[in-house]
Amino acid sequence: MTDVTNALELLTQQNNQLIELEHLLKDEYEILKQHSPDKLIAINKLKNELLIKIDSTDQLLANDAQFIQDKKNGKYSEELKEIENNLLTCKNSNQVNGEIIHKSQLSVERMRTTLLENHTRSTLTYDNKGKTSGGLSSLDLKA
Repeated sequence: MTDVTNALELLTQQNNQLIELEHLLKDEYEILKQHSPDKLIAINKLKNELLIKIDSTDQLLANDAQFIQDKKNGKYSEELKEIENNLLTCKNSNQVNGEIIHKSQLSVERMRTTLLENHTRSTLTYDNKGKTSGGLSSLDLKA
């Protein structure tokens, strides 16, 4: 790909893909707020497909010697700056979504622990020597 038009087309394509990713990340944020796992699975599929396309476009540019030389000479600086700004926006949005997911996972783990503690308390009994027993041992599970 030594044609300047192709390089510009690929840069435009990559920028459009990043804009599309930014929209998907905003949608993902809303879905995370709504706690909708089915929608989250669907949007993650779309996001993964788009990330593959972005990577493919990036590889085309990275393997083009003429583009690399033109880039070193300062050509495409405006296009690359716009792409860099959109990429930074996507990274920030993805980080926010990641924090929401992490906090959700912590909440689920706390709830799980609480439920297990409540189950253990409700199954607590005394053996023939007056010692407490129960919990998971009442299910014949041994660690």
